[in-house]
Amino acid sequence: MSVMVFYRSASEHGRDVMDFIRDFERQTAKTLEQIDPDGPRGADMCRLYDVVEYPTLVATSRDGQLLNKWRGLPLPTINEVDSYA
Repeated sequence: MSVMVFYRSASEHGRDVMDFIRDFERQTAKTLEQIDPDGPRGADMCRLYDVVEYPTLVATSRDGQLLNKWRGLPLPTINEVDSYA
């Protein structure tokens, strides 16, 4: 399983998301894949997982099947995300 974080770093929510990612990695020793929705790969991934609001966290299985999605603020808890990472 993996978790992707869709967000724009230069936005009003950018700092909150970066803090969440840092805290998550520090507490769990796991990494979250960061997706820039404005990049070519990011735009494709947004269409694939129907991401239209930022920040959005998407949990997927190994074969890419959507397992869970958290949209907007407030961000989910680290424990919620850790169960999918």
